[in-house]
Amino acid sequence: MLDVAIEPNERYKVSNVFRDASAAARKYGVRLILSLVNNYKDYGGRPQYVQWARNAGVQINNDDDFYTNVALKDYYKNHIKSVLTRFNTVSKITYKDDSTIMAWELINEPRCDVDYSGRTLNEWVREMANYTKSIDNKHLLEIGMEGFYGDSTPERKQINPGYQVGTDFITNNKIKQIDFTTVHAYPDIWLSGKDDSAQLAFMQRWMSSHWADSKKIIKKPLVFSEFGKSNKDPGYSSGVRDSFVNAVYRNIYDFAIRGAVGGGLIWQIMAEGMEIYNDGYEIVLSQEPSTSGVISSQSAKMSILSHLMKGQHGEFKLVE
Repeated sequence: MLDVAIEPNERYKVSNVFRDASAAARKYGVRLILSLVNNYKDYGGRPQYVQWARNAGVQINNDDDFYTNVALKDYYKNHIKSVLTRFNTVSKITYKDDSTIMAWELINEPRCDVDYSGRTLNEWVREMANYTKSIDNKHLLEIGMEGFYGDSTPERKQINPGYQVGTDFITNNKIKQIDFTTVHAYPDIWLSGKDDSAQLAFMQRWMSSHWADSKKIIKKPLVFSEFGKSNKDPGYSSGVRDSFVNAVYRNIYDFAIRGAVGGGLIWQIMAEGMEIYNDGYEIVLSQEPSTSGVISSQSAKMSILSHLMKGQHGEFKLVE
């Protein structure tokens, strides 16, 4: 769930979908990571908050005021409170008490063009993480970051794909209330024009660096929470995608054995009839048997490893 519906009189539909989805997740033993807002205009997102404020007569300079404007921050806090304290009429559980939810995500892929250092976002994360935990201290909390490095580690910025986006992987994730780090990776977008071998080499550096930093510097688990291969890429084939996904999965498994990695989530598995949401990265398992096999194999391996590590270290769970 990224945001409330854009039109206030349509919000009940979002609430109903969320209600039914969380109840279904409970039924099938699935755990959810729920994003509270999107950085982009899709599903409303950060730009919608800005529009609401402008409609109310608030003086707004640009979308990045979302991170600093008091009115916008209050809008977002009201949203957090409404979601976390909402009572699910199917499961009969308030969301802040729902064990089906693994974690809350503050914002999907935050970016801040007015301050590339990461400091503006850092203050926003600190404030919103504190607020979220004041309502719900039972669930894990993560930011939703892609993993771009900022000014706190100048030597790490060379690992970025040639630019910054206003986040700082190290300082943002060091905030006490943030429980685990996340990384997204789309080398086919970030390194558009580069061949598959160059993109895979970048992916290897990206994953290795963030794994090491999460383990040794931030000292929190890492989830590779988004990665994929678009069927719109030049030279795309299901074999090329399977090879890429396999390479990423091998790294995730190797890192998990060595500690500090909670798993990986491919973007994005879809059901038949959801074509309206296709973005090039969609995988319909019933239509992609080879990719389905790759995902199933990794899930089985991570499940076995999870049980082994749980036996060694107590209550520890890998994201399959």
